[in-house]
Parts: sequence; C-alpha cells; structure tokens
Amino acid sequence: MQKFLFLLLTLVLLGPLGIDLYLPAIPAIALGLGSSESVIQASISLFILVLGLGQLLAGPLVDRYGRRPIAIAGIMLYMLGVTIAATSVNAPMFMASRVVQSLAVCCTSVVVFSSVRDRLQGDDAARAFGFLNGTLNIVPALAPLIGGLIAQYYGWRAPFWALLGYTLMALLLVLAFLAETRPANTQQVGRLPVGQYIGILRDKNFLIFALVNAGAMGMALTYVSLAPGVLMSRGGLTPLQFSLVFGANGFWIMLMSFIANRIIRKLGRPLCLTIGGLLMLIGGSGLLAGLVLLPAQLQLATWVYMVPVASACAGLAFVIGPATSYALEPYSSQAGIASALVGFVQMAGGAALGLIAMALPLPPKASLALVMLTAFVLAWAAKRRSKRVKGTLRALSPETLG
Repeated sequence: MQKFLFLLLTLVLLGPLGIDLYLPAIPAIALGLGSSESVIQASISLFILVLGLGQLLAGPLVDRYGRRPIAIAGIMLYMLGVTIAATSVNAPMFMASRVVQSLAVCCTSVVVFSSVRDRLQGDDAARAFGFLNGTLNIVPALAPLIGGLIAQYYGWRAPFWALLGYTLMALLLVLAFLAETRPANTQQVGRLPVGQYIGILRDKNFLIFALVNAGAMGMALTYVSLAPGVLMSRGGLTPLQFSLVFGANGFWIMLMSFIANRIIRKLGRPLCLTIGGLLMLIGGSGLLAGLVLLPAQLQLATWVYMVPVASACAGLAFVIGPATSYALEPYSSQAGIASALVGFVQMAGGAALGLIAMALPLPPKASLALVMLTAFVLAWAAKRRSKRVKGTLRALSPETLG
C-alpha cells in the first residue's frame, strides 16, 4: 500500500509544483516577457480557477475511460503546458500555458482521489488522504527556495525545464506501476453529468463534509495571499527570511498531518474533526486578540502572526483527511464524479471565501481571522454530522496491499 500511495503522491505534487516552483521568479518572468508583475501573479488565480472548474469535466472522463488512461493523458498534457511556459515569448502565451497545466492537474487530481476511494474506505481512506495532504506540504516548504535558486543561476525558464524532467519521471512511473483501479460497477456517462452533480450536491452529508475542505482551502489561500504584505511589507522580513518562515510552516503542517493519521488509526475520524476545528478556533481568536490587546509595534512581530497561523494550519491538517473520506464514502460507483465535485467545492468555495474576506474593508489579520473562524464553524458542523455516519474499517486483502 505504501508503494501505491507514493505513486499517487508523484501525481499529487504536480499541482503545487505548478504554482510554488516559479513564485520567486515572477519578477524575472514579467521582465523577460515585457509584462507587469500583476499580470504574471494573476496566473496563480487563473490556475486555481481552471483547476476548480475543470475537475467537473475530468470526473466523468475518469469514470468512463478509467484511472490509468486519464492519468497518462493528464501527465502528457502537463508536459505540453510546461514546455509552452518555458518557451513563452509573451504574457498571453505564458497565461495559456497555465491553463493547459491546470487542465492537466484536473485529470491527475481526480485520478488520485478516485484511486484512493477505489481501494480504501473509512479510516483507511482518511489516513491515505491525510498522508497525501501532509506530504504535499513539503512543496510550499521547499519549492520556492529551489525554484528561486534555479532561476537565479540559470534564468527564469529553467524551473519549468526542471519541472518537465520531474513530469517525465512521473510518466515513466505511472506507465510502469499504476494499475487500473476502476470498479466494474462504475457508472459511466457520455456527457457532462449535470443531473448527477446536482443529485450529489443535494446529499446533505456530502455537502457538509465537502464544505470543510472549502473552508480549509479558503484559509490557506487567504494566508498565502496576505502573508507577503503582513510579514515583508509591514513586518520587515527579507525575501529569504520570508521563505524560511513560509517553509517552516509547510513542514509544520506535514508533521501535524502525520500525527492526525495516528489519531485516526487509534481514536477515529470524529475526534480529528473536533481537534481540527478547535485549532482553527484558537488560531482565529489569537489573531483577533493580538489586534485588540497588543500595542501597535508588537503587532508587527512575526510570531504574533505566525503562532495563530500555525494553530489554524494544524487544524487544516486534522480535518482534510476525515472530511474527504466522509464525503466520498457513499459513492463507490461514482467515485470519479464525486471526487471531481469534492475538488470543485474545495477550490471554488475556498477561492470565493478567500476573495470575499480579502475584499472586506478589514485589516489583513482580521480578514484571515474571519476565514479561520468560518472554517471552524464548518468543521464543527461536520463533526456533529459525523455522529450520524457510521465509518467502517475494512480489512485489506492481499490483492489490495499489492
């Protein structure tokens, strides 16, 4: 099973690598393409938007044609997008490359969620999702530093060529080791299954658990968007210091995810939802308390911002695995479609939550605190709902473990 999860991890990493690896090179990309930094920065939002919407298309394809073929197609499409980015001569061409890459990640992401749902359920699935999410956080911890060093010595196109090499490796691994996991009873559709999407969304259990991921994603996007201004523009950190703080938080989330997996194994998913919700509540309350109680000069200290953020990010690590497994558990014959819908709710809902919070006439810390408290409410609602859902722990067969 570990080999299976590590294989899926190579696919999961395509998403964050497509964003984090080139972040330090954004000024150089803008200069090289004769564009503004704001336009190149907008490619991140474009990537996330397409990722949310595109999964609604990828879900039916994964159920119709299988996990393995769509994984291979997604990786090849990703390679095309990376090549376009590395050879871009203007901003529109670069933005088009981001759309192609994001569409590719739609395919690989749905394959990952569906494959886990095919082979695991209950607490096993929750631990698998938690492992993938936790290990995923090594990318924002290390990718900006690695991408920045590559760009500094070899130019802004070099990180994309490096990403092409990684993607080629992922393709070879998938071709060699990824077996088809689609169940024989999978429902297949020939067009966009709007009716099935609506039917799943009407399932209150699904919606409550999927919205937990939206709250967590909204918190993460708001934190990433506001952190440079809070820590560098106002707090006075250098870019290197900011990268180290940003990276340390990524390792922290990874550690918390592994701890959460152990708690799931011993005490179950509802307790993880409870712990995660409370950690988000502590984070949001801590940010607000700092704004109200601390003198203005002390509010600029890095720890005043990062300690509450660390608490809330630990909460994120505790809730995503259980919430995802609860949402997908009833849909063994519609795993691709349900997985796509989870991704759509997470990305679109998280982006909407973050954009609304940042658009409010509030200080940045207050905006982030508002999203953290919203994420707490959603996690707490899911915890209450979990009492009505009987999770199962299935004994894995030798075929499954192979």
